[in-house]
Amino acid sequence: MEQYCILGRIGEGAHGIVFKAKHVETGEIVALKKVALRRLEDGIPNQALREIKALQEIEDSQYVVQLKAVFPHGAGFVLAFEYMLSDLAEVLRHAQRPLAQAQVKSYLQMLLKGVAFCHANNIVHRDLKPANLLISASGQLKIADFGLARVFSSDGSRLYTHQVATRWYRAPELLYGARQYNQGVDLWAVGCILGELLNGSPLFPGENDIEQLCCVLRILGTPSPQVWPEITELPDYNKISFKEQAPVPLEEVLPDASPQALDLLGRFLLYPPLQRIAASQALLHQYFFTAPLPAHPSELPIPHRPGGPTPKAHPGPPHVHDFHVDQPLEESLLNPELIRPFILEG
Repeated sequence: MEQYCILGRIGEGAHGIVFKAKHVETGEIVALKKVALRRLEDGIPNQALREIKALQEIEDSQYVVQLKAVFPHGAGFVLAFEYMLSDLAEVLRHAQRPLAQAQVKSYLQMLLKGVAFCHANNIVHRDLKPANLLISASGQLKIADFGLARVFSSDGSRLYTHQVATRWYRAPELLYGARQYNQGVDLWAVGCILGELLNGSPLFPGENDIEQLCCVLRILGTPSPQVWPEITELPDYNKISFKEQAPVPLEEVLPDASPQALDLLGRFLLYPPLQRIAASQALLHQYFFTAPLPAHPSELPIPHRPGGPTPKAHPGPPHVHDFHVDQPLEESLLNPELIRPFILEG
């Protein structure tokens, strides 16, 4: 820690405070996330381990925030990340009007490249939202906060917690209590983010899980077993009943969006998870190849963070972590040299 000079506080997360700092020798500006251990016998929090592991798996992507170092500090440890000037939530908060089409395309394109890289490396983020999409001084968007990320099991045998993702971006299968799911939860979140970029405000701003489902149903209509056969197998399907509602055409919800944007949005916001368009396929959608073309990152707005804690884009629901449902973390995939100082013997 003595190698860094603290320049100010950026914000605070569920497992640590984040500071802006400068490396004394190199002058490099970084973000330091300090994680305290509540009890030494408990070891490192699962969420911090997941973040380290996920970032080690995908450290080569220019669309994922870079983890530069991990080192012990007091009764805890510190994660050193590349410093990012702002985040997409700040961009949306300070926008005087809905973003220009070229800007929306640019942000979405960078997000999809990051998501495609994660999914190609079997990482499911599980908490994509504007506040977790950081913006560099050059306008580059990068995915951050991998505290809920998991290495995805394609055999479908693992049980995961359904209490992931901030509520407004939480996929319907999670709202119905699914414990077995796939990368579709990230793709739904991408659709929600696209809708927010086009609309200037969230598409599904539910105050609780039931209202969240109601927000989705008001636009997409009531899901039926004919449209979504797997819905009847979800744990909470028979616990919740809603009045039958027909879907609302997306052009009525977003009247200023282009037909190509609405077509791509509709391919993300599908009830059956396996029918949602993959991130790699979405990058080839005609939306990105019709005028106006995606803006260069240097043409994107970059609001400066004020001093003090970073405000949230919305109050949002508290995360409920149910880690005992998940399978044990595969510690063998962690870089042993990086993590060994923090693993308690025995």
